[in-house]
Amino acid sequence: MFFGNKKNTSNGSDYTVNGHAFGIDLGTGNIKIFNNADGSIINEKNMIAVKGKDDLLAYGNEAYDMFEKNPSNIRISYPLSNGVIADINHMQVVLKSFISEMTRAKNPGSDFFVAVPTDITEVEKRAFFDLVKDSNVKAKKIMIVEKAIADGLGLDIDVKNSQGVMIVDVGFDTTEISILSLGGIVISKLIKVGGRKFDECIQNAIRREYHLVIGGKTSEKLKIELNTIRDSGEDAVVYGRDIVTGLPVERRIPTDLVDISLNEHVNTIVDNVKVILERTPPELAADIYKHGIYLTGGSANLVNIQELVSRGTSLNVNLSEEPQVSVVEGLARVIKEESFRSVAYSIEGMSQH
Repeated sequence: MFFGNKKNTSNGSDYTVNGHAFGIDLGTGNIKIFNNADGSIINEKNMIAVKGKDDLLAYGNEAYDMFEKNPSNIRISYPLSNGVIADINHMQVVLKSFISEMTRAKNPGSDFFVAVPTDITEVEKRAFFDLVKDSNVKAKKIMIVEKAIADGLGLDIDVKNSQGVMIVDVGFDTTEISILSLGGIVISKLIKVGGRKFDECIQNAIRREYHLVIGGKTSEKLKIELNTIRDSGEDAVVYGRDIVTGLPVERRIPTDLVDISLNEHVNTIVDNVKVILERTPPELAADIYKHGIYLTGGSANLVNIQELVSRGTSLNVNLSEEPQVSVVEGLARVIKEESFRSVAYSIEGMSQH
């Protein structure tokens, strides 16, 4: 767990962004990139499909479409795991491919602003820098922005004032819980609970209760559509393989089973939020009591996390309107608004100014 305001080794406020700049949020499940040339944001699956040894077949959503349907000679994987880079070579290929796509291969050189989790090691943070530096994307300057700070900016919070802000970012592999004040992070904790765990517990519950094996994409779709299905009053319809007969079948699954299966992991998030609140300085805690908790991240609106966090903490919980892109929208503000440039920093010895 990280405690205390991070001291930036060099400040981003002494320069301006000239020309091309990208803001990059490398999520475990999705990669989000902001391009200041046209204001566009791409948001695609952070996946790669490789045929044979190193022959790139697909990346992003196209690779995800092939996932769980591929023959043995095609490998499909996530280059990130638990919020950190697990396969830097594949991540470099994905990043370079997306940047080339966004610039139509005409990139004279760009500044890159990369969001990183706070509660990871310096070596893991360096890997994000090295990724951009070695991806052949013509990086002129590489700046780091703490993910929680970018989240705050993306939620339209003035992170540089003295107000205490609590942000809970529920991602694909991890949930990051942070307290912000004065442009820095006072407390941060990264826990290994997120959308993938939700998918797995749905798969396990259906296997246990209905002797039915379903894929990860089926469980993810069920999770995403759960609120709509619940509101309709109907059971969920899923397709999978019957364990007893080995044959493909259709089953109707009550939404209550899905809710119950998710409760354990959601309660883990709630318990960790309470731990951070207990360790928060009283003046900042008073601010959080007044303004509530901010909930964001790609998995934030997929289950009843908002309601359960509010009930568990007796605090108001503000759910982001577009939780999956709050970090990259925050990076866009750092690029476009000079007043927030100071939250970006480079790591000493790794970038030339």
